[in-house]
Amino acid sequence: MSKKRCLYLGLMCSALLLSVNARAVEIQAQKQSSYALMSPENQAMQDDPSLNPAMFWVAEGESLWQSKAGEKNIACSSCHGDAKKSMRGVAAQYPKVIKGKLQTLEGQINQCRVGAQGASALPYESKDLLSLTAYIAIQSKGMPITVKETAQNQPDLKQGRRWFNERMGQLNLSCAQCHEERAGLKLGGSSIPQGHPNAYPIYRLEWQTLGSLQRRLRNCMSGVRAQQFDYGSPEMAQLELFLMWRARGMPLEAPGVRP
Repeated sequence: MSKKRCLYLGLMCSALLLSVNARAVEIQAQKQSSYALMSPENQAMQDDPSLNPAMFWVAEGESLWQSKAGEKNIACSSCHGDAKKSMRGVAAQYPKVIKGKLQTLEGQINQCRVGAQGASALPYESKDLLSLTAYIAIQSKGMPITVKETAQNQPDLKQGRRWFNERMGQLNLSCAQCHEERAGLKLGGSSIPQGHPNAYPIYRLEWQTLGSLQRRLRNCMSGVRAQQFDYGSPEMAQLELFLMWRARGMPLEAPGVRP
């Protein structure tokens, strides 16, 4: 290859990188929840507790919060009291490093069950785990996401950013190619969102049930024909961390509704 050709390709790559970085900066400056892309009817469904189907899980979560469980026969409320006070702002902080381990909100719920209650961990996507997560998350509804880079989470945040930008699967696509480079464009007649996780757990009309952010991420990985990260895996926690950091400052909508 000639020197002129190499120089041309180098300049093209640099221009592309600058374009991608500029798009990322633009999204940080003008963050948009996918709520804004929904129909007025779907927005009303999320906004009205009497219409939001996720409230059934919230009610179940409140019941579980008060229910004694495990060998120690204690409830979440035995340690944490009134969730409306003790859990306010908590969901906006996760994932975070606890005792040297990056922990998602679901992971911390299970850690409390095993360590504090002497109970078994709840399976991911089970009704009980989703219900407790939704109940805790709703206590922070409207509050800004406060995940920030720290000395403790920096390695995981860096890896999460790498997962977000890494091409994967048979379609050889990355999260960033859809949710940064093409955010706001159309795919199959629908607008491509910026990919912020501020409304999870979410009731998707497509699923006809409540689901976690990890379920949605696995859906995307399946869509590009990639090997899915396991539920509760370090890779999932790292990707969640980056997405929540990327959405920092946005208000939590959980539990949300989406098509």
